[in-house]
Amino acid sequence: MDRESLDSLDRDGLIGIILMQFEKIEQLTSEVAALRAENAELRAQLGRPPKTPDNSSVPPSRGHKPSMWAKDRAKRKPHAGAHRPLHPDPTERREVLATSCQHCGADVSEVRQKPCESYDRIEIPDIKPDVTRVTLHGGACPCCSRRFKAEAPEGLERGSPFGPNLRAFIVYLRFTQGVGFERVSALMRDLLGVEISEGAIVNILKAARAGFRAAGEAIRARLLAGTAICSDETCFRVGKRSWWLWVFHHGDNAYFLCHPRRGKVAVEEFLGSVRPEAWVSDRYGAQKGWSTKHHQVCLAHLLRDTQFVAISSDAPAASDKGAKGSPTLHCKSISPNSTPISTIYSI
Repeated sequence: MDRESLDSLDRDGLIGIILMQFEKIEQLTSEVAALRAENAELRAQLGRPPKTPDNSSVPPSRGHKPSMWAKDRAKRKPHAGAHRPLHPDPTERREVLATSCQHCGADVSEVRQKPCESYDRIEIPDIKPDVTRVTLHGGACPCCSRRFKAEAPEGLERGSPFGPNLRAFIVYLRFTQGVGFERVSALMRDLLGVEISEGAIVNILKAARAGFRAAGEAIRARLLAGTAICSDETCFRVGKRSWWLWVFHHGDNAYFLCHPRRGKVAVEEFLGSVRPEAWVSDRYGAQKGWSTKHHQVCLAHLLRDTQFVAISSDAPAASDKGAKGSPTLHCKSISPNSTPISTIYSI
């Protein structure tokens, strides 16, 4: 608004403009105060150390590892030499006696000798498949004139030609070592001399489901019968989709559940109607509310959070310090009869 516009206004118009400007000034003043407070908070955070996998819940994959040239590294102290230990149960032993002295050539075959050096030579035997050809004989019954045939021996019934050891080896290669179907087929052909198609490998894995399911249910039953359960979850790729791999365990047993959801529905599917006395996990929402008495937060998370507070605070940390300046954890048992895993820790 220019001067001519102001000259054309009467007294009430000027008062209205002044009040409008006063309200705008108050609004801008409050916004400036809020921005100054936010700026002060951000400046205070600039002095704090960055959150890393060592002092927070940042995953290790996001941790930054600085590059270091070999010449920049401190020279390591030499350590005592090490050698491969001798095999505790060798297949064969060779006791070799000297026949002549390597210095003068004298005959020493009659001289009493003692062991001077022992070492192992390790070799794998020829790998050949153990193939049992089963031929069932039969003929015509002289009594009823009907055809008869011998019964197959136990463990050699007609069906899949692959035995239990071979099946177990395929399951191990596929799931423990992560070998693909094509490579498993090639490995069986090149290493064992066994021709096995990828379809046969799929059938072997399908047939193994029942045994793994029974073993898994037994592990689940032992977990649910205990007083404490530890749990965690991580992302897991299934095909082209992201699922979640849940683990429920205590000191002796561990149960893995692959589930498309990260919510409480996965935990409820594992627990059913059972609720343990103690639950050990991180602070994720789906991990809360499952225990009847105690919920222990993961000690690794507590220790990293405490470490971050200790190194970011100007004042000395409230917790005790260990010999190297790290916060120490004090523990107490839940009850005299509790298992070692059901322990409450405090800082």
